[in-house]
Amino acid sequence: MALNSCNKVKRGKLQPSLDPGYRLGHTENMQIGIIGLPHTGKTTLFQALAGGEKSVSAFSSGKLEIHTAVAEVPDSRVDRLREIFQPKKTIYAKVTFADIAGLDKGISKKGLPGAFVNLLGQMDAFVHVLRAFDNPAVAHSEGSINPLRDLALLDTEFLLQDLTSVERRYDRLLDGLKKGAIDREQALKEKQGLETMKSALEEERPLRDLGLSDETIKPFKGYGFLSLKPVLVVVNTGDDGQGMDIPYKHQDSAVVQLSARLEKEISELSPDDAAMFMEEYDITELSRSRVLQLSYDLLGLHSFFTVGEDEVRAWTISRGATALEAAATVHSDLAKGFIRAEVVGYEELIELGGLTQVKNKGKLRLEGKEYVVQDGEIVHIRHSS
Repeated sequence: MALNSCNKVKRGKLQPSLDPGYRLGHTENMQIGIIGLPHTGKTTLFQALAGGEKSVSAFSSGKLEIHTAVAEVPDSRVDRLREIFQPKKTIYAKVTFADIAGLDKGISKKGLPGAFVNLLGQMDAFVHVLRAFDNPAVAHSEGSINPLRDLALLDTEFLLQDLTSVERRYDRLLDGLKKGAIDREQALKEKQGLETMKSALEEERPLRDLGLSDETIKPFKGYGFLSLKPVLVVVNTGDDGQGMDIPYKHQDSAVVQLSARLEKEISELSPDDAAMFMEEYDITELSRSRVLQLSYDLLGLHSFFTVGEDEVRAWTISRGATALEAAATVHSDLAKGFIRAEVVGYEELIELGGLTQVKNKGKLRLEGKEYVVQDGEIVHIRHSS
């Protein structure tokens, strides 16, 4: 049984909808909500992504039940740096997933529950699980297997929810302008932004497709617009890997096909048993790794590394973060006493064989506070005590 077809990935444009400043300083606390209709296998996927992590928590509020887990983002570069430096400790980048229950049968008629919407608004991105497998023992909540219908169903609810929020704010803004109770110049800028969003939502276009400028989106950061958040669509197939093509060509979006049940089973095996299982069933790559990396990418994040005998570590920063912001990610004292950043690219370090060789060849660059740290760079902060 060949399962390579489970690992197909289609990607949309992966560029941040939100300005980098929105994400900077919040990278350690970002959460990705796993959503989907009932009986799609999203909890099974959550368990596969958690991969046996101990830092799993659960809480409930009324009908809502939420489980969270912190998962390591696989990175072959960290593996290679560990081989070179043989550190006492190795730390990978991490992503927090939240398995959100609360959608009942009949969403197309009843809409999204208010408490569910409030919780979704707190997420930074979504993994939307679609059911593409048949199981006579567990009926689909909509009566049949149709991933395209299910995708459109929840997307439409997100659009309607955002449209309601935009219209409500727009009406309040007009009322404030009439009464002269608000700053007119700022209100007119906000009014223009609301009109742009309202037009897109009425055309059934998610807000993340608009490529809104930092200035336009700034007044709306606290609104938790659902269609503005990045989305990874997961087509949950049967064990035979037979899924279907999902044409989802939105910005900040991607599509991956996998068998959540199979991924969960493999994640519970020891490394040796997992390798034997994958070889037996001709699985060349775990889709779990792709989901984790795509989730990281969709959030507009990347990694820089610190290396040494004590620790090799991947630090999470937003794309576009400066050396000063990277220093603050490691420790606030490094940012306060920042002098210079010593920087070398990952590929260059690997080619030369280590930091000593990098320094001997004069390849270690000195960069200032405003230097934009690139993905995979090794960074050491010079600072005053």
